[in-house]
Amino acid sequence: MADTPAGAEAGGAGMPQLDFSTFPNQIFWLVVTLIVIYFILSRVALPRIGAVLAERQGTITNDIAAAEELKQRAQEAEAAYDQALLDARAQAGKIVADAKADIQADLDVQMQKADAEIAAQTAESEKAIAEINAGADAAVKAVAKDTAKEIVAALGGKADAKTITAAITAAMKG
Repeated sequence: MADTPAGAEAGGAGMPQLDFSTFPNQIFWLVVTLIVIYFILSRVALPRIGAVLAERQGTITNDIAAAEELKQRAQEAEAAYDQALLDARAQAGKIVADAKADIQADLDVQMQKADAEIAAQTAESEKAIAEINAGADAAVKAVAKDTAKEIVAALGGKADAKTITAAITAAMKG
């Protein structure tokens, strides 16, 4: 059991990576494998990955630019909307002011017409009252003359019409 050559053989056959006699062969294949992997990656895989990343970056950049443009358009549209709203409010205010002015003008015309009608009716009423007063004065004078003649006659006196008229006129004046 303590065979040295068999023990060395058993130790050498165990792990070939640790066998120093196979190091140059392992290093050669390691270098060949790394070179092949490098060329595959640098010629095939990395350009594809780079193209995909560049395409994604381009898409992102374009989307950001489009979003900025849309944001600018939205701000311009909002400013135009605000301006249109202000213009509409100003126009509505002007329309209301014009309508108020028209209504006030119509009202002034109607008030003037009503004042003129009231003044005409007042003048007619005053004229009618003056006629009634004049008629009443004449009627009162006539009644007073007749009554005064009858009273004078009943008392047994005589008075002419001129004297009676003068006395009644003086009494009515005050």
